[in-house]
Amino acid sequence: MNEEQDLNPEPTKPEGHFYNNDAADNNDTITKVTGMYKDWFLDYASYVILERAVPAIEDGFKPVQRRIMHSLKELDDGRYNKVANVVGHTMQYHPHGDQSIGDAMVQIGQKELLIDCQGNWGNILTGDGAAASRYIEARLSKFALEVIYSPKITDWGVSYDGRRAEPNNLPVKFPLLLASGAEGIAVGLSTKVLPHNFIELIEASIKILKGKPFQIFPDFQTAGIADVSNYNDGLRGGRVRVRAKIAQLDKNTLVITQIPFSTNTTTLIDSILKANEKGKIKIKKIEDNTAAEVEILIHLYPGVSPDKIIDALFAFTACETSVAPLGCVIEDNKPLFIGVTEMLKISTERTVGLLKSELEIQLSELDEQWHFLSLERIFIEKKVYRLIEEETTKEGVITAIDDGLKPHIKHLKRAVTEEDILRLTEIRIMRISKFDSNKAKDKIEALEGDIEQVKHDLAHLTEFAIAYFTRLKEKYGKGRERQTELRIFDDIEATKVVLRNTKLYVNREEGFVGTGLKKDEYVTDCSDIDDVIVFLRDGNMMICKVDDKKFIGKDIIHVAIFDRSDKRTIYNMIYRDGKSGPSYIKRFNVTGVTRDKLYDLTNETKGSQILYFTVNPNGEAEVITILLRQIGTIKKLKWDLDFATMAIKGRASKGNLVTKYPIKKIEIKEKGISTLLPRKIWFDDTVQKLNVDARGELLGEFRPNDKILVISQSGKLKVIIPELTTHFDEDMVVLEKWIPKKPVSAIYYDGEKERYYVKRFLVETEGKEEIFITEHSNSQLEIVSTDYRPLAELVFTKIKGIQKENQTVDLEAFIAVKGFKAQGNQLTADKLKQVNLLEPLSYEIPKEIVPEEIETPGLTDSSDEDLQMDGEGQITLF
Repeated sequence: MNEEQDLNPEPTKPEGHFYNNDAADNNDTITKVTGMYKDWFLDYASYVILERAVPAIEDGFKPVQRRIMHSLKELDDGRYNKVANVVGHTMQYHPHGDQSIGDAMVQIGQKELLIDCQGNWGNILTGDGAAASRYIEARLSKFALEVIYSPKITDWGVSYDGRRAEPNNLPVKFPLLLASGAEGIAVGLSTKVLPHNFIELIEASIKILKGKPFQIFPDFQTAGIADVSNYNDGLRGGRVRVRAKIAQLDKNTLVITQIPFSTNTTTLIDSILKANEKGKIKIKKIEDNTAAEVEILIHLYPGVSPDKIIDALFAFTACETSVAPLGCVIEDNKPLFIGVTEMLKISTERTVGLLKSELEIQLSELDEQWHFLSLERIFIEKKVYRLIEEETTKEGVITAIDDGLKPHIKHLKRAVTEEDILRLTEIRIMRISKFDSNKAKDKIEALEGDIEQVKHDLAHLTEFAIAYFTRLKEKYGKGRERQTELRIFDDIEATKVVLRNTKLYVNREEGFVGTGLKKDEYVTDCSDIDDVIVFLRDGNMMICKVDDKKFIGKDIIHVAIFDRSDKRTIYNMIYRDGKSGPSYIKRFNVTGVTRDKLYDLTNETKGSQILYFTVNPNGEAEVITILLRQIGTIKKLKWDLDFATMAIKGRASKGNLVTKYPIKKIEIKEKGISTLLPRKIWFDDTVQKLNVDARGELLGEFRPNDKILVISQSGKLKVIIPELTTHFDEDMVVLEKWIPKKPVSAIYYDGEKERYYVKRFLVETEGKEEIFITEHSNSQLEIVSTDYRPLAELVFTKIKGIQKENQTVDLEAFIAVKGFKAQGNQLTADKLKQVNLLEPLSYEIPKEIVPEEIETPGLTDSSDEDLQMDGEGQITLF
């Protein structure tokens, strides 16, 4: 640093100012920029919102999309154009790079609505990107040409550089925004309009015009299954749950055939592999065979439940995703938050207005044509052209023609102008010489018919708009049926479907529980999201998360995985109140609790101790023998006590008095039976799941050993335990409580022998899926019945003009009950058109003698969420 700079330091410049060192007077000019930051930010935010991220309500396009469609129209000659050329042409209107234009064009093309694509445009199913723009081609689809463009009613503006005209909004006569969907993130706000079904949008628009109520829901190109119960009309706060379509290919293989919206096969497989690595699910391997359609094969290890893995896939992978819609659009250069219902109403009203404008322009053009043709006819038929033969000036010619026309123009719709006369002077002599009065008259009459039709359409604009939408549906609706199945989902509890790949241990004496105590006593398999319930000998209980090592309290008597929704597990207990107090008996279940909190199950007296404890998964109540110590003059030292006589109460209840004397020993005299009533199970067709919440069709009351019968249209049959996590095939035709002695009757077509057969059989195997028709590829099940005396109606094919009368067959009389594998008897040699199942004959079901169930007083809720079979229970004696 030199001396001069040291002696003359620059003055300190305060922040928030702009300095102009080139001022004429060589003095610094200070300009405050505080306000500039505010203005610049608002300008930038407004630009991003209006010019980049959010679509307009008028046509459903963002600016870049609108400019692409305008460029495609300017380049349109019916042939394909290189996308690179279209991108270059669009840059005349869009002041940004070619990459953003190319990406936006690919997104439009992949929606398969407005652009007819040629070449590799990528794959929305696999996530593969499109080829470079120089290798792919595009042209406007016929649908786009019909609904998007109408230059005469387009609102035009000037491009960013002022050199060209571009549309401010395109006259789109269709709810394009809702059909395509839109997503964008701007400054301070975002938008996410989900795509909807083409046909349903048209039908809803027609309902709007007819004044009828309507509802619209999303429909995705990736198909899948969606729960739209919380859609909230596409407004903020709504949510759509979307699931992959997963089916069981065989007992060790699952197949995914449809994927959720916003995912692709690559991200989906990655999420499955990550869940497998973390131990949430257990799969052997995964194969991706996706091409034109999705096919992902998930191979399972032997012994793994496919139903449980399906639920785990929904719980821990991208097989279920949640989409949050947010309806935000631009209207009058301002963001507007509205729902999809209002969007469709605005679009429909705008379409009607555009149709009206087009009709008005068409009427004006037809009137002009009629006017000039009428003038031309007068000009030639009345030989007005001869009046100009002697005129030498332009003014004279015009005056002569005007005077010649006046006697004949009273029927015209408007006055004759100078421009009309000049057009008449341009008619060639050849045309005048070949003029055909009859043809001219026919043309005028045809125009008058067209004019009347347009006037009629204008007078009945709503009917005209309905016809327009109907025509669009008929012309372009084929192949655009709904792809996403709408269904209400059941909630999957992660703790019930998670893979338990960790072992839980306990050190009873020291009072530790955890997965890291590998040298101590093994309890059960668990997962890191499970809860553990622990009972101590001093009468305390605690519920905590699975941990590596956690201290609960010394002298643990019971530890298990806790299910807070399980209301059927009942704990039977006898405890001593204090060190030398009386003993009490109680039965209770455990549901709602706070984690890591000690709950005292006794009377909270110091020195209390549990003397007897059992865990009963199905509410079993045993009979025990009480033996007292010999103290003083006690006469009765031994008696039996039945837990079934005790009411099931809350965990905090004191219980009933057993004895005030010291107990020496407690012995089990008789193993307990369930004191809970049979459980009612329903099938909810909406979610295709069993439940105990009275949703759907009641299947019956189920005891621990009862099972359900499932028959599918493919001729497969199985008898299974009615677990609430079971998934059912879409072609299921029979689902009912299984009665082993009740026969199944079926009529099927044998594809190999080309004959119809009848068979009746009893189900011989439980827990295994078997096919009861022949396995030929053309074999198919016609009807199946589980009625005791079913009737079938045979409708015969008409042969050579002869129609055989329908025949009724009593299947019970037709064939006896045979083995499961039997082919059955041939039904008829005649060709059948249809087989119908009729109302069965009456049959009195023999009464089943069952042992009486003990209904325990005080048990107010016998329902649960997880079916438990007979359990031995855990018994702890002290």
